Amino acid sequence: MCAFAVRVFLGILLCAPYQCLECPFGCECFAVTRTVKCVSKDLLTVPQSIPGYAKTVIITGNNIHRIGPHSFTELENVTNIILSNNRITEMSSDSFSALINLRFLDLSENQLALIHPQALSIPGSPLQELNLSRSLHNFTALTDLTTALRWGGLSGLLRLDLSGNQLTLLPPGMFSHLPDLQQLFLANNSLMAVYSGTFSGMSHLEMLDLTHNAFMTFSADGLQELKKLGNIRILLGDNPYTCSCEIRNFVAWLNESRAQVDVDAVKCASPRGFSDTWLRGLGVHALGCVVPVQAEVADLTLQTSYVFLGLVLGFVGMVFLFVLYLNRKGMKKWIIEMRDACQDILEGYHYRYEIDSDPRLGHISANNGGSMAQGHLGLALSQQLQSDTCIVQLPTDTQVKQLATSSTVNL
Repeated sequence: MCAFAVRVFLGILLCAPYQCLECPFGCECFAVTRTVKCVSKDLLTVPQSIPGYAKTVIITGNNIHRIGPHSFTELENVTNIILSNNRITEMSSDSFSALINLRFLDLSENQLALIHPQALSIPGSPLQELNLSRSLHNFTALTDLTTALRWGGLSGLLRLDLSGNQLTLLPPGMFSHLPDLQQLFLANNSLMAVYSGTFSGMSHLEMLDLTHNAFMTFSADGLQELKKLGNIRILLGDNPYTCSCEIRNFVAWLNESRAQVDVDAVKCASPRGFSDTWLRGLGVHALGCVVPVQAEVADLTLQTSYVFLGLVLGFVGMVFLFVLYLNRKGMKKWIIEMRDACQDILEGYHYRYEIDSDPRLGHISANNGGSMAQGHLGLALSQQLQSDTCIVQLPTDTQVKQLATSSTVNL
């Protein structure tokens, strides 16, 4: 009798409303915990007959390559979905739009290559945790994810995990549309630098994980981004920091920052003499920053040399001007003489030009160039160039006779 009563009680418990629905083929349904598990069943698509009572859906270790807009329907009670390790390569538009109460989404260990801008869009923005660790297949997927984070309406997201995706850079403003984000995991990537605007708009961030990346130091832009985050917890350990003079600004930030940094894990990886040395507390001289100081001294010496050279040239110029002032009369005389000489030369050229261009001299024979009469002719022309003259040539003895028509000429 007792055994029968126990069986009846268990039947009632297990056949409560929504608990006697059929479980999808190859899956396990747990009505008490409202959980559906489809683990390593070689499923090609998301099962369509998931009971409506389910709150947690675990589908892992399958071959589901695509999540479409009809993959999850009539599952308004689902709050947690785990889709890790399913070889998913594509997420279409509105892949999870029917899950209006979804709080936690795990897409880790997949091979995402195509992500629609509206793939993560859910009415009301209920999603709070998104796990994409080891899930991005290439850089194109990162670009698609950046767009999806911008247009997906994830204003309520609190936790984002992008660790293990071999990321080499983060696009500026990638997280600017996640204003309530509190925890960001970027560990186990290949990040080498943080650029200006990388963490813009993250006013509520409480924890940032940058461990196990490829940081050798942080530039001025990177340090400025870290300063903007305020007094949050920042994990920077297990990076291959190079302890040279170039890292001195990062060391200064570690020594002065109020952020909660895992300083015990922030150590030098090279050179060999600084291996496993804590960065915090390192001095300028210990880092070998003597050369830049000498360079500054050399620059100062060079600037002093330029100033001295300018003074010397200025003094020489003043002496030259003073000498010119003392010899101003001689200089004036010399200038006048040079002017007169130049005028004489120019008048000679002008005289020859007028002789060559005078049409009244065209009938003079060129054969009499060496005679005395030609010399008298040149003298007469130079003296009476402004008056109207007439020159005739005697055909016998080559004597030249000048006839004055406007004034009397004394030969």
